[in-house]
Amino acid sequence: MRVYQVRQSVTGTILWTGSATDPLGALDAMAHEAGYYDHSDIPEHLRAGGLHVEEIRG
Repeated sequence: MRVYQVRQSVTGTILWTGSATDPLGALDAMAHEAGYYDHSDIPEHLRAGGLHVEEIRG
């Protein structure tokens, strides 16, 4: 697995860092850890302005 970081694009705030198989998996893992079913359930106020997923190196 690879390590990804999810940021809120406008503010640059790091929302999640962890292992996932791909960028969509990273969004799903972030959402699940926050108590949502998957990335489609992430509240609009967090998605407004975009979410940026980046693979990071450890």
